Amino acid sequence: MADRDEVQDVKQEQSSVTWFEKFDQHQGRYVALLMAAYLLVNNSINATSNWMEASRNGSPDFALWEPFLWEYSSAISTLCLAPILFFCWAKLSNNLLKLPKQVVLHVGLAVAFSVSHVALMVAMRKVVYALAASEYNFEPVFREFFYELRKDVWGYLFFFALYQLYQFVYRRLKGEANLISAQTKDQRVLAAPEHLLVKKLDREFLVRVSDIEWLESSGNYVNLHSGGRIYPLRATLGELSERLAESGFSRIHRSYMVNHHVIDHISYQSSGDGEIHLKGGQVLNLSRRYKDAFKERLS
Repeated sequence: MADRDEVQDVKQEQSSVTWFEKFDQHQGRYVALLMAAYLLVNNSINATSNWMEASRNGSPDFALWEPFLWEYSSAISTLCLAPILFFCWAKLSNNLLKLPKQVVLHVGLAVAFSVSHVALMVAMRKVVYALAASEYNFEPVFREFFYELRKDVWGYLFFFALYQLYQFVYRRLKGEANLISAQTKDQRVLAAPEHLLVKKLDREFLVRVSDIEWLESSGNYVNLHSGGRIYPLRATLGELSERLAESGFSRIHRSYMVNHHVIDHISYQSSGDGEIHLKGGQVLNLSRRYKDAFKERLS
């Protein structure tokens, strides 16, 4: 009877999960599928357009499979590089006060993306042409690269704009956390907060700071991990390391902080770095830069 009740409770809990929570659990997988679907449709249209335009004045001088190879090799290369772009965009700060530096970084990243995209794309085409007992020539190299560079930079800007739009909508649906201000008696020094105020669309609710397991830097935000959920907070780890020190949190890496109460065990490496294993199964990197201060706080 007890087992039947437990099964029923699990089913009720699963049925109460919203579509967004299901998406959030496998966010990377769904984003990859959406991006792959877009590139498949877009590049298929481009391939058929190439064939139809070349067929207007008679039989084209290339086989039907060739434009599909050209377009799909480009799409596959873009999908392979997309995780690297997303990682870099998450680390880059969108501070308008540092706009010139941001422009330089994005120009460099766009050129690096184009070089990598062209290299992967050409390599795939050469392999397929070789299997078809033919040859693919990417010549003259500078002219062809400039031709691809124009498209790649435009594609970079397009996907970056979509990424920013996605992050904006995602944070609004997920909710954004705010530390509730608390001051000491002298009204000058902020004390450690006990709760987070999370705003999610038109609702507000509280999350206990003690329930946060670990924190991860993500661009202009810090992602707070609590009970399998992630709450983005607009702050820096440097600010939070001071605010949350009294609550039992320590900086362990330039990108991570951890709650002492959820640590299961710590392992060290010969390099001086280490790994912190949490009770929930997560493993966080312990940088040797923060190791001594962290061990001192635990003692």
